[in-house]
Amino acid sequence: MEDKSQSLSVSDADEATCSATKDSETFSGFSHSTRKLSVILSEFKENKIMEASPIRKAVESLETELQRAKALVASPRYASSPNKRIEEMTGNLGRSIGLVLFASHDVSMTGKEKLEALRREMMSAEQFSAASSDSKSDFLDDVEIVEKEVGDEEDDVVGEIVEVEEDVSSFSEEDVVVHLKCGNDERLKLALCALNTLIRDNKATSEWIEAEGIIPVLFNRLSSAKSQDRLSIIQNLRGLVAQNDEIKPDNVQSKMTEVEYLSALVKSLTRDEDEQREAVGLLSTLSDVSAVRRRIGRIQGCIVMLVAIFNGEDQTASHNAGKLLAALSSNTQNALHMAEAGYFKPLIKYLTEGSDMSKILMATAISRMELRDQTRASIGEDGAIPPLVKMFKEGKLEAKLSSLSALQNLSTLKENIRKLINSGIVPSLLQLLFSVTSVLMTLREPASAILARIAKSDAMLVNHDIALQMFSILNLSSPVIQHHLLEALNSIASHSSASKVRRKMKENGSIQLLLPFLNETNAKTRIGAFNLIYTLSKELSDELTEQLGETHLITIVNILSSSTSESEKATAAGILSNLPVNDKKATDILKKANLLPVVVSIMSSKQASSSSTTPLSSQLVENIAGILTRFTVTSNPKLQLYAAENKVIPVLVKLLSDGPIIAKCRAAMSLAQLSQNSLNLRKSKTPRWLCVPPSSEAFCEVHNGYCFVKSNFCLVKSGAVPPLIRILEGDEREADEAALGAIATLLQDEIWESGCVFIEKVGGIEAIVKAMETGSVKCREKVVWILERVFRVEAYRVKYGESTQVVLIDLAQNGDAQLKPTVAKLLAQLELLQVQSSYF
Repeated sequence: MEDKSQSLSVSDADEATCSATKDSETFSGFSHSTRKLSVILSEFKENKIMEASPIRKAVESLETELQRAKALVASPRYASSPNKRIEEMTGNLGRSIGLVLFASHDVSMTGKEKLEALRREMMSAEQFSAASSDSKSDFLDDVEIVEKEVGDEEDDVVGEIVEVEEDVSSFSEEDVVVHLKCGNDERLKLALCALNTLIRDNKATSEWIEAEGIIPVLFNRLSSAKSQDRLSIIQNLRGLVAQNDEIKPDNVQSKMTEVEYLSALVKSLTRDEDEQREAVGLLSTLSDVSAVRRRIGRIQGCIVMLVAIFNGEDQTASHNAGKLLAALSSNTQNALHMAEAGYFKPLIKYLTEGSDMSKILMATAISRMELRDQTRASIGEDGAIPPLVKMFKEGKLEAKLSSLSALQNLSTLKENIRKLINSGIVPSLLQLLFSVTSVLMTLREPASAILARIAKSDAMLVNHDIALQMFSILNLSSPVIQHHLLEALNSIASHSSASKVRRKMKENGSIQLLLPFLNETNAKTRIGAFNLIYTLSKELSDELTEQLGETHLITIVNILSSSTSESEKATAAGILSNLPVNDKKATDILKKANLLPVVVSIMSSKQASSSSTTPLSSQLVENIAGILTRFTVTSNPKLQLYAAENKVIPVLVKLLSDGPIIAKCRAAMSLAQLSQNSLNLRKSKTPRWLCVPPSSEAFCEVHNGYCFVKSNFCLVKSGAVPPLIRILEGDEREADEAALGAIATLLQDEIWESGCVFIEKVGGIEAIVKAMETGSVKCREKVVWILERVFRVEAYRVKYGESTQVVLIDLAQNGDAQLKPTVAKLLAQLELLQVQSSYF
């Protein structure tokens, strides 16, 4: 009996030990699952789609169950005595995970697969089935759970999810097929959920899918279903593809490659972001089949949409679109369509690595495209220029022509010009232009156009002989090539650092070569030559009259008079303004050609019609103002009188107010030249033999006599002084020196006192002092000269001396050495410096 008792005790002890071991394993497994779920749930909550209400509520419910589970694991009594409570807790967690998966069944989310795997692990683990159920109440008192109050809305959503899940679980495979084929929207949604479950549980076999025609059914419903159902359909299709990694002609997935099905998926690319993402993902997967790649590229709008998605913000969709575009680019036509849609990398790859025919095809495409500068820059940056230049240098005729045409289209952008020069294309272009081979003649026009654009860069100045080489073929070329060569020559000659080039052009008689083009009937060629003559005329100075000759000078006057082109008028006026002012021969020719009435007419028309000027008309006005300085030189009073009779003075005064600053400067110079003779040409205050004495209005307080604009060119009577002062008060400084020069003519020795009174009367002294503060050395010289006369008057020394002395002292200390003696004299006048100062 005692032995039996001992035997029972040992048996009970072994059973207890075994039970304890099993309980420990159960506890460890459950604890590990809760920790794993916590990590997965944190990752899952990072999805943006969490904002959707059903998913958010389902996740919140799962979090509540996880908190209970963690509290259960943390209980000391539970760790030593697990029981059936673990089964309930595991069931609750599994059910909550299922609700989350169901709520998110029709969207793609990070961590979803991990969550599904954990649910299966928890629901199938045998470790939980052995838990005891007798001591449930033993640990409930030790578990402290902090539960959030869930509102009525959450209860409704979760309840709806549970109800739908129960409906789905009741679907048989036959029900799925029936409702997929002909179910209403609600039944279709349930059928799609049920199909998703079958796919997830690997119960949707290829045989069943084939026998029931699932894929045709899904694609049929895709065209008519609502947005959310379309998304679910595409996700199910992706699930079916994922079950079979290899797509073979005879299996289920191959049925997705039909054109009508691919077209339906392409249509989904145009819809909302989620559907677009799933559709491009499916198409990307299917593109592993060559037949799919051929068919997708032919579907209208597909490549355009793929490029748009590739450039979009959705990284997943962009990645899949990029993968699909790379797959489609194996076809040259697809690469061309991509380029037309703004995606050029496949095209450039063909230019670099493709066959000769592919390269020609791609280059021809670039040449025919209407490109924006941004696109040109992108093509250049992606590396299109080096292979195109290589085609031009090494290819056959067709390759040369297509590559040159492409480069011509790209060369309109400044950034690409530098790349062209660095590629070493210039010598090859010149060699082509010198070629007399008839086969290559068709290449000369695009070559000359590219050269004209390259010439805008100062890098062309490395070889000073290039310009002369161009001149040598000018007369041997067609009008189109002549136009491009003249444009290139003008660009080269216009560079500020091209003085050596211009000198060589001059030495080689370039003007004489260009003059015949002035009578050219082709407008572009004529204007090109005209522009180049203007550029070269700026440095010819005394030789210009002789170079042009009387015949061509008259031709230029006629162009100024009759041309309808504002640009051509401006160029003609520019050439004429560059003629030496003191060249009497040129003046006589221009006077004979009636130039003065022509320019006065142009200026009067412009001043009457508009108050604002465009850059072209500004250039024209500036050049005409330059011409007028020729007819107002002080040394020729008769010529001045001729100018006044042709109403030049009102034009000049108007320019002081309305012209561009360079024109104002030139107008002030002309008025100063005229005003220097006003004193000598005035009529005496007491005329002896006039039958009709002048009116009192003609009396001039400055010249102390009778002044008339047309006879003695008086600044006061012409109303020129106020606009001259306004120039000094303005913000632009380029015309200050000329304006001060004109004002200074009112302070000549015989009239300085009355001149000072008049200038002070119109408020000019403050403006003159301002010019001393900000002007150039020459401006300051004129200001100091004027102020020396002004401060001879005691009243003006008192009134303006204090405001002027600061500037004068600064000039005396820091100004130009040549000015210091005159400045010192002024300071002495203001009694701020002793006459014996070293400044004198």
